[in-house]
Amino acid sequence: MPADVRERVVSAIASAQRIPKESILPESTFQELGFDSLDAMNILFALETEFNVSIPDDAARSIRSVGDAVQGIEILLAQQAPAAADSDCASSSRATTPE
Repeated sequence: MPADVRERVVSAIASAQRIPKESILPESTFQELGFDSLDAMNILFALETEFNVSIPDDAARSIRSVGDAVQGIEILLAQQAPAAADSDCASSSRATTPE
């Protein structure tokens, strides 16, 4: 787990749930942290805002721990990176195409 993604996930969870970051470990499950289903939804919304991603419903249902959240965010960010690169390439080619 890259430390920056992990740290941002932990910070977002701590902020959403108003708990100390130190109490959140990557291996902590939401159940161990005392989160119910509404808490989990609030956490997912906080993560979507923090990382500017949309977490699909099927992926959201499988997130049961801090580590799951980090892994899911990493996957979404990796999927965004090629799309952003393709968009940049398309913009560059349009900008240099003679008319």
